[in-house]
Amino acid sequence: MDTVACADAAMERGANISPGRDAPVFASLPQVHRSVPVPRGAGATLNARRALAFAGPGYMVAVGYMDPGNWATSIAGGSQFGYALLAVIFASNLMAMLFQAAAVRLGLASGRDLAQACREQFSPRINLLLWFFCEIAIVACNLAEVLGMAIGLNLLFGLPLIAGVCITVVDVMLILALQSRGFRCLESVVIGLVALIGLCFAAQLVWLHPPLASVLAGFVPRAEIVTNPEMLYLAVGIVGATVMPHNLYLHSAIVQTRAHDKSLAGTRQAIRYATLDSTVALGLALFVNAAILVVAAGAFNRPGQAPVTELSEAYHLLSPLLGVGMASAVFGVALLASGLSSSVTGTLAGQIVMEGFLQIRLSPAWRALLTRLIAIVPAVIATAWYGSAGASALLVFSQVVLSLQLPFAIVPLLLFTTRRKVLGELCFGRRMSIALWGCAAVVVSLNLWMLQRLFWA
Repeated sequence: MDTVACADAAMERGANISPGRDAPVFASLPQVHRSVPVPRGAGATLNARRALAFAGPGYMVAVGYMDPGNWATSIAGGSQFGYALLAVIFASNLMAMLFQAAAVRLGLASGRDLAQACREQFSPRINLLLWFFCEIAIVACNLAEVLGMAIGLNLLFGLPLIAGVCITVVDVMLILALQSRGFRCLESVVIGLVALIGLCFAAQLVWLHPPLASVLAGFVPRAEIVTNPEMLYLAVGIVGATVMPHNLYLHSAIVQTRAHDKSLAGTRQAIRYATLDSTVALGLALFVNAAILVVAAGAFNRPGQAPVTELSEAYHLLSPLLGVGMASAVFGVALLASGLSSSVTGTLAGQIVMEGFLQIRLSPAWRALLTRLIAIVPAVIATAWYGSAGASALLVFSQVVLSLQLPFAIVPLLLFTTRRKVLGELCFGRRMSIALWGCAAVVVSLNLWMLQRLFWA
């Protein structure tokens, strides 16, 4: 916690973030900043149109909560421990909703994204440290996307894993080209991919017919989750795959694509609508994450059957176990959609972090290429040396790395959004602040507990 204390002291020395509505000169994603109009005026019809105007960023963020890394941890957890880790998924999504609400508030109330706020408030040394850890998280996220898409291409089209890994260098460029047509166009494509993933798993649940009583019992927390080292490792991986640190930077920036009324009342209204968008979108992510684990538990956690820990193994076993010929293909399509959509948001997050912390602008294409090349090296090594088994193990490990980076994003975010001296009257109230810091304490404690179990057990 020394880093937290240093960060706190640095913030006390810095100038307060203006809780008004003045955006910094150096705005993130300047090509789309305040580019989506928001209707003004009163009335039920205009309120509905305003709610629709704010719909979109939440789904861009929700993509990160159902990326291939989530699949790896949820399938491993479901096949080994049945429905027991549903409680972790549920708690993680609730925490994610709170943290994303904080990111929304910071972006709209201050006109800064999280990276910009850190640069303004902290010393250069702390900023460099935070940027470094954030880049590690983004590379880990890209690693999961690279491996997930490569596995999806291999399962659906028989493409060798190494070739699939190399192809992912250019996949995100095609989607980012849509950004030139407006941010709404990019959001629409991502929302379409998210809907496809949801429909695929809804179909899997219909084919599976899981026992409702057992599923509901899985949402009740068990002490075994923290006492069993293997279970704890997967639980922390699920937390890392769900509450993703780069999403906090991303969300605080993309909510600023809305040209809302900058008055105090208008900002409060914008925060309310953007938080609603985020909460609904993460509710869909909760359904997808829970559905992945339920499918894995119902199909693979059976007496006499070895646990399934690889995505490719899950793909090949689904159709015969469910008795539905197209079940495996549907699984593969959803995996491919997951990797593609999360590639877009991961690239945007990388661009926002680099611009905010270092004030270095790179085009989305160059940023995507740089991050992907860094992620491809371990992916190629793992797939060449260990095959699909190594790829799946690396997927789970990447999510644990994400979880370990969480405090370095959560603590600054809460320092900014729970203090009146930073956001003025737009900061969180006492009860919400206690809830947020409580969630942060849970995340940090889980990480410390996992490290103790892994290295000193």
